[in-house]
Amino acid sequence: MTRSYISLLIGISFILLVLTGLGASPKKEGADPGVREIAESNYGVATFAGGCFWCMEPPFEKLAGVQKVISGYTGGHKKNPTYKEVSYGSTGHVEAVQIYFDPAKISYQDLLEVFWRNVDPTDGGGQFVDRGSSYVTGIFVHDEEQRKLAQKSKMKLEKSKRYDRKIVTPIIQVTKFYPAEGYHQDYYKKNPVRYKYYRVRSGRDEFIEKTWGTERNYKPKNISTEDSGGEYSKPSDSELKKSLTEMQYEVTQKEGTEPAFDNEYWDNKKQGIYVDVVSGEPLFSSLDKFKSGTGWPSFTRPLVDKNMVTKTDTSFFMKRTEVRSAIADSHLGHLFEDGPAPTGLRYCINSASLRFIPVENLKEEGYEEYVSLFGES
Repeated sequence: MTRSYISLLIGISFILLVLTGLGASPKKEGADPGVREIAESNYGVATFAGGCFWCMEPPFEKLAGVQKVISGYTGGHKKNPTYKEVSYGSTGHVEAVQIYFDPAKISYQDLLEVFWRNVDPTDGGGQFVDRGSSYVTGIFVHDEEQRKLAQKSKMKLEKSKRYDRKIVTPIIQVTKFYPAEGYHQDYYKKNPVRYKYYRVRSGRDEFIEKTWGTERNYKPKNISTEDSGGEYSKPSDSELKKSLTEMQYEVTQKEGTEPAFDNEYWDNKKQGIYVDVVSGEPLFSSLDKFKSGTGWPSFTRPLVDKNMVTKTDTSFFMKRTEVRSAIADSHLGHLFEDGPAPTGLRYCINSASLRFIPVENLKEEGYEEYVSLFGES
């Protein structure tokens, strides 16, 4: 469905204005002059489909570290498609934006956070007023690292229960990206009145405000001071209250302790790894888990040393060693020197601070590097 048709539905009084900016198809022009120059640089590249590409340029272009955002078409079979062809849905392409960014200033994870805050990922038929296959959402990954990060980001959003419907945004291997006609590039700058008219009536901002509220404007992390954990991060407190159970929140954020023998993993004998329920950072392996008789999951060592920190705990009139996750700063449990060989240590951990990922799901959830620990390939 072309935007000229949609604009008629929006308001007949502005038909001429809308047709000149939204539905007309001027003679195809070449891509923005800077496209070739930027494409040959060493910047990182991210490609997202979020419906109307006019609306997807501004959120990314304003970010520090983003060098250029290009509107275009991808995912289809037609070479060098035109806007009109894509709009009719005959090419298999979707409207998308390709983002060139400096990894030293902004991360791909940050770009994902901005992406989610500007789309309705539960809509499989288009985006807002724009309906049809050329307006659906999609994350087009350029390598396996981006795929892992995208999968984790999507899973994190699903766990937040922010939406009443299932998230349907696919994660797809990128194919050739065709820059759109020149008049589409930076449309919001070239035609501010027409852009604002379209955007306000599209329903996008109303949805974003209702869904994200005060969290709609994501603030990227400072790369120079960011922990080397990279892809793992701690959500805001309001997000945690939505995504965690009452017990998980009490344990990880309030240093609580769950009941012994009445928790999820104390007697879990399956093979896999345990990650922080808050951030997803890998913490323990089932290979190092042992039966301690305490009623809580117990391990002889961490899976990744740098993902864990210890602190002196003097609560309850005794001195103990507290164990916390390095990135999310979640309270995990305590460390004792009464464990079995080979370490002689016992990491006594609350199930509520963990999420278990079985071996068969490691690759799917982005933890492929740990598959080999279990003799799998």
